[in-house]
Amino acid sequence: MEVYDGEFITELESIAKKARMYSIQMIYEAGSGHPGGSLSCVDILVALYFHIMKHDPKRPDWSDRDRFVLSKGHAAPALYAVLAQSGYFEVDELRSLRKMGSRLQGHPCMTKTPGIEMSTGSLGHGLAAGNGMALAAKLDRKLYRIYVIVGDGEMDVGETWEAAMLASHYKLDNITVYLDRNKLQLDGPTEKIMSLEPLADKWKAFGWHVIEINGHNMKEIIHATNEAKGVKGKPTIIICHTIKGKGVSYMEGSLHFHGKAPDKQEYEQAMKELGG
Repeated sequence: MEVYDGEFITELESIAKKARMYSIQMIYEAGSGHPGGSLSCVDILVALYFHIMKHDPKRPDWSDRDRFVLSKGHAAPALYAVLAQSGYFEVDELRSLRKMGSRLQGHPCMTKTPGIEMSTGSLGHGLAAGNGMALAAKLDRKLYRIYVIVGDGEMDVGETWEAAMLASHYKLDNITVYLDRNKLQLDGPTEKIMSLEPLADKWKAFGWHVIEINGHNMKEIIHATNEAKGVKGKPTIIICHTIKGKGVSYMEGSLHFHGKAPDKQEYEQAMKELGG
C-alpha cells in the first residue's frame, strides 16, 4: 500500500477547498446551478485530476489519456473548477458559467469545453458511455483507464443497471465507478424516494468488485482507486459516502440547495467558511 505524507494530502485538501469556493462563486454569479451535489463530489474530482489520472491539459485529445465521465452532469461547476485549476482553461472563465456564448454550459458539453469527454446531464447515460470507452481501450489494446462519477439518485434509472450488467459481462476491469452516495436526490432522501439498500450487495450481485469509503477522505479515495487498478476480470465500483453541500455549514445535508443558488448573504457566509 502506498503511503502518502501529510503535506501531500494537505495540498490536495487545499485544492478541494478552493474548488468548493469557485463552485459556489460561479453558481452565485450565474444565479442558478446545483451547489449541493457539486460540493459532495469535489474531493473525488481533485484526487482524480491531481493524482490518479494520466492526462495533459495542454493536449486534451492525447490518445493515451485516462478518460473521465461526470454522469451526474448537474455537478458541472465542481468539474469546471477542477479543470480550471488543472490548467484546461483560465480560472477567470469560471465566471461565465451558464451565460450566453459561454463554453461552460449548465451541464458538461464535449463539443465546447476543453477536457470534457462526454456530454452528460440526462441521468443514467454516463456509465454506458464509459463502458464504450472501456471497450474501445480493450479492442485497441490501450492501457488508459476510464473513471465515472454517478449520483445515487441515478440508481433509480434502469439504464444504469443495464450498463452495470454489460461492464460485468465484458469483464471491463479498466473502468472504475465512484458512486456519490450523499443520500439525497432532487425530491427527497434516496431511501424514501426509491430504496437503494442493500446497495453494495446489489452491485456485487451484478458481478462488480465493491469498495466502500468515506468520499471526503483523500487517502481513502486514492487507496480504493489503487485497489481497483489491481482487480482483474471485473469492473470496480467505489461507494463514496459523502455529504451533500460538504464544506458549507448551512448546505450540508440540505435538500434545499440541490438546485438553488445562494443569495447574497448566503454567498458571503459560504465564502467566509471556505476562506474566500
